[in-house]
Parts: sequence; C-alpha cells; structure tokens
Amino acid sequence: MLRKIRIVAAVLFFVLITLLFLDFTGTLHAWFGWMAKIQFLPALLAVNVGVVLALVALTLLFGRVYCSVICPLGVMQDIASWFAGRRKKHRYRFSYSPALTWLRWTMLAVFVAAMLAGVGWLIAPYSAYGRIASNLFAPIYAWGNNGLAWVAERMDSYAFYPVDVWIKSLGVFLIAVVTFVGLAVLAWRSGRTWCNTVCPVGTLLGVLSRRSLFKPRFDVSKCNGCKLCARSCKASCIDPANHTIDYSRCVACMDCLESCRQGAITYTRRQPERASASRAESPRTDASRRRFFGVVGLFAYTALRAQEKKVDGGLAVIEEKKVPNRAVPILPPGAQNTRHFTAHCTSCQLCVSVCPNQVLRPSGRLSMLMKPEMSYERGYCRPECARCAEVCPTDAIRLTDFAEKSATQVGHAVWIADNCVVNTDGVNCDNCFRHCPAGAIRMVPRDPDDPKSPRIPAVNEERCIGCGACENLCPSRPFSAIYVEGHQRQRII
Repeated sequence: MLRKIRIVAAVLFFVLITLLFLDFTGTLHAWFGWMAKIQFLPALLAVNVGVVLALVALTLLFGRVYCSVICPLGVMQDIASWFAGRRKKHRYRFSYSPALTWLRWTMLAVFVAAMLAGVGWLIAPYSAYGRIASNLFAPIYAWGNNGLAWVAERMDSYAFYPVDVWIKSLGVFLIAVVTFVGLAVLAWRSGRTWCNTVCPVGTLLGVLSRRSLFKPRFDVSKCNGCKLCARSCKASCIDPANHTIDYSRCVACMDCLESCRQGAITYTRRQPERASASRAESPRTDASRRRFFGVVGLFAYTALRAQEKKVDGGLAVIEEKKVPNRAVPILPPGAQNTRHFTAHCTSCQLCVSVCPNQVLRPSGRLSMLMKPEMSYERGYCRPECARCAEVCPTDAIRLTDFAEKSATQVGHAVWIADNCVVNTDGVNCDNCFRHCPAGAIRMVPRDPDDPKSPRIPAVNEERCIGCGACENLCPSRPFSAIYVEGHQRQRII
C-alpha cells in the first residue's frame, strides 16, 4: 500500500510539474505554480525558510521522500528504470554495492564551488529537468497542439490555436539532449546511481535521512535470505548478507517492502537505542553531524552571499531578423541587476517556456550560460505581461504589479542611421514612433535646417523602458534600424 501511495503521489507531482513547462496558456501556473517553488534548491536560493525547513522536517520524519516523490528528475529516472524492469529477466536486476562516499562529497564540493561561480546549475536536479522539459518535451507537446488545431480548424472550431515551435538556443538544446540520454541510460541500467553519486540535493538529504524517524527495517527472524529486497532496490543500498540498509542512499521508494514475500522488511518508527549502542556509535554520529552542519552552513553562505536587499501586402519573402550584437544582455524586468539575477536564477527555463511573447531565450554567453535573456526578433515585452515573474521559483525575477513592470527600465533604444529605410530606401516610416508604449520616440527632421526633410527617430533614453517594440516592428532587414541595448542595473523611471 505504501508503495502504491508513493507512486500515485510521484506521478501526480511529475505530470503537473512537467505541464508547468509545457502549458503555453499559463492556466496551470495559477493553480500549481507552487510545485516549482517547493523544489529544494530554488527554495534555498529564494531564502524561503519555511519551505526549506518543511523539506528538512519531511526528510527527518520519513527519509528521502523528496527524492522519490517531489523531485521531477528523480521520478523521471524511476520511469526509465520501470521500463527497463518490464523485461522479465531484468525485473530483479539490482544488487548491493558499497557507497561511494568520497565521490558523493567530492561532487557536492564541486557543485558548491560551481554555484558560487554561477555555473552550478548544470547538475542541479530541478534545473536539469527544466531544461529537458522545455527543450525536448515542450516541442512535442506544441506539435500535438498544432495538429489538434489543424483538425479543429477544418471542423470550423477554434478550440485550439497553433503556436510556433522553434529552438531557442542550440547549445542549451544539445545540453538537454545529452543530459536526458545520459540519465535515461544510467537509470535504465543502474537505477538511482545519479541521485546517490552526483546529485548535490541527494547527498545533502542523505545525511538527514540517516536520522529519519520512519524508515525500512529488517526483521532478521523472518528473513530467509532470498535477497529479493536487494535485487529490487534501485538505490543498491540493501546489504542482505548483513541485514543492513544504507539510509543515506535509500529514497523511500518502498519497492523492497513489496518484493519481500516473508514480511521481513517493514517501514516502521525508529526504536530507541540502548545507551551502550549510542555511546558506541557516537563518534560516527558526531562526525556525520559536523559534516552535515558544515555543508548546510556552506549552502547558507552561498545563498546569503547571493541574496541582496529587495526594494521598491506583398508576395515577396520577408527576410528573418538577426540578433544584434548587444554589449550588455537585456535581463527580464524585475531582475534588478546582473549580479542579483545570475546569483539567484537556476536556469530552469520555466520563464522561457511560458513567455507568451517569445521574447525570452537561454543565453549563450559564458557569464550567463543558460540563464534567460531577452531578444526581440519574434516579439516584444508587453507592459501588461508579467508571466516570467509570476512563475519564477527563486524570485530572481520579481515584480510587485503591472505598474512596476511598465516603469522598469531594462535598457534603452539605439538608432542606427545606416539601417533605417528612411535613409536606405528614401521612404517615410514612423513604425518605431507609432508603436512605442512609453512615448520615448519622436520623429524629427533629418536636416534640422529644413523642416520638410524626411523625418527620422530621436530616442529619449530617460523615458525608454527597453521593451523592444521599436526593434521588433522595425521593417529593416536583416538588422533592425533601432535596437535595445541592455543595462547592467535596472531602474524605475
């Protein structure tokens, strides 16, 4: 029964979190956006003390339930392992293996160092799954939607509408492919090896799960030595010869309970230990406790170091636009500044997936690798939209209301005279002026001494908010005659 409850809960979390990355309408985020906010590392970076303490308490009570139910990357590995186990001869394919403790702590140290350097999200579990879902699953979902829209249109129904499917970043797409294939193959062959050797969250929670109140336990008097429990343990943490379980690696999947036909393994409350046993184990316990608090302190230091104070008609083919060479990337409104944004963003791609204006895409810059930046070839950042801030689980993007969004200056427009059709084609154009929502552009005579000369745009940088409407709607190809240059620090105008 416990295993069935765990499976139902895990499938529910996995499906809903996946849909958060696939749902381009934004409907589900209003109901289930909290599922992204309770992921361990996003909650830690957001300094969401309540969520972090709740996850710690959950682990101290029931073991690594987070890894087997809440974490989407862990559940994805379970799905791959389940398909592998459908083959009859591979149903009981696991075996006990000693813990690679040195590798786990080395990878945790590497992760913390990488996180301080701003590139730790390559192995962060939630971020890794976000890249897989947004780059691999989302296009398939969108193609299915477009197929339904095509069928519905021929039935005079508009219950579905087509959406664009495109690769937002080739580099991030390839990283997502490599991550997905690598994890799928590893889980197919070895179960939860990734979670118990590489994943930093798994290592950290593993220290806590040693002291969990409820955990699987052996009843030696009932065990007949069949080893089915070890052969079904995807964490490879059950030693049937010595009737021991490595609780730091146990993910509380309950598979061993169902496989044991003698009832020798039960999920029960921890029994009080005898004083002598406690004294015998005290050096090891004290060492584990010191190591745990040391890691927690390092994580807390990393989060606090990153945390800053949050205060107020023709038939001719139209050539596609190219991305201008911006000296400074354009951060989403509410990102505050480059330092705050790069320190808090987990590169999970959730904001990229839900952006209805197709403005956000993963950055290819080394300083912001895989973190979202804005570009305006496909749309512009509409003042009435704050979807990215609504879904961000770490508060890396934070807006209080639409008024703040409309007043946040993320950059300023720059006019390139050599690209403007007024100069290149000798035609009149005021697209940038007519569509600027901030009224930051006015048309002035090209020749100040001749009021009747063709008019060109003049940008008021103090009023420009960098929304990109001018860049997106400029008819010049392949580069717009007016583009937005980003600001290192955003400000309210």
